[in-house]
Amino acid sequence: MTDSEQSKLIISGAISALGPLDEAQDEVDSSHIEMELRQVMVPVESHGSRLDRALAGIVPEFSRNYLQQLIEAGVVQVNGLAVRKTSSKVKAGDGLTIELRPTPQSQAFKPEAMALDIVFEDPYLCVINKPAGLVVHPAPGNWSGTLLNGLLARDPQASFLPRAGIVHRLDKDTSGLMVVARQRSVMDQLVGLIAARDVHREYIALAHGEWLGAKTRQVEAAIGRDPRNRLRMAVVDLEKNSGKTASTVVSLLHNVAQHCLVKCKLHTGRTHQIRVHMAFLGHPLVSDALYGGQPAGGLSRQALHACRLAFEHPVTGAMMEFKAAPPADLQAAIADFGLIYNPA
Repeated sequence: MTDSEQSKLIISGAISALGPLDEAQDEVDSSHIEMELRQVMVPVESHGSRLDRALAGIVPEFSRNYLQQLIEAGVVQVNGLAVRKTSSKVKAGDGLTIELRPTPQSQAFKPEAMALDIVFEDPYLCVINKPAGLVVHPAPGNWSGTLLNGLLARDPQASFLPRAGIVHRLDKDTSGLMVVARQRSVMDQLVGLIAARDVHREYIALAHGEWLGAKTRQVEAAIGRDPRNRLRMAVVDLEKNSGKTASTVVSLLHNVAQHCLVKCKLHTGRTHQIRVHMAFLGHPLVSDALYGGQPAGGLSRQALHACRLAFEHPVTGAMMEFKAAPPADLQAAIADFGLIYNPA
């Protein structure tokens, strides 16, 4: 691997905003990628050091996180034996053999042609109707086949933008509208509009339980990592747990005995915000197993769809508004429950 290739790996990792390199535990398939076999000796000054720390001093052109990942992948040998513990101690004079190879993160930034539903496009931005099942950003378990890979394939400009111009995301199993920047200045402006709550995002959600009380409720409930289950989010008390304020307006669209169809308007954009707030109200989304929803209506994913997106164009100043009808699976479930969705 050349110095320029390694620089590309480091740059890719830096712009991806995917978290530290050691989050990825997948071993890299070595059958189709370039590798450099490097042999070094532990110097006296590294005697008694951790293996990862010693390596970081011996080959400083590579990040420590990158080297930790190689150790855990079993491609670092000490005196001819593979060592997988980053904390293993080394002695002066130990011979180290390292297979320098790309990380899953660096491999993730590759163009992959895919069909994308482009609702609008101009030289500055595009609006996409994302299908359920499409992951937005590469992440552990989904290093390829993401929206980011598709954007890199269809737009040469995307490779020069952080995250290929993606400024907000939808969960894998949430369908609907997203805006993506095509220029860096536009990306910065869109991020600013979102932070200022000037990008209006509305969703329709199919939830368990009959809706009672006021037809519109404003939920002001902070969201953070669930202290009892680190794999999900939860409404938290900011005096006791870390988290961020979150605001959602939920309005009833139609009601039946065991289910309700609601519209949710985001005023903040926290992870899983609508799913968490609906569960907090006692109305978990249909088929959202993570937050208490049960399979129903033939749905195999949470019943959530981004149906409306509106914002002022960062360059032209024109007011932009886009709407997307629910996909077939969600429409079928709505009908199955005897609910009616009127986009007007």
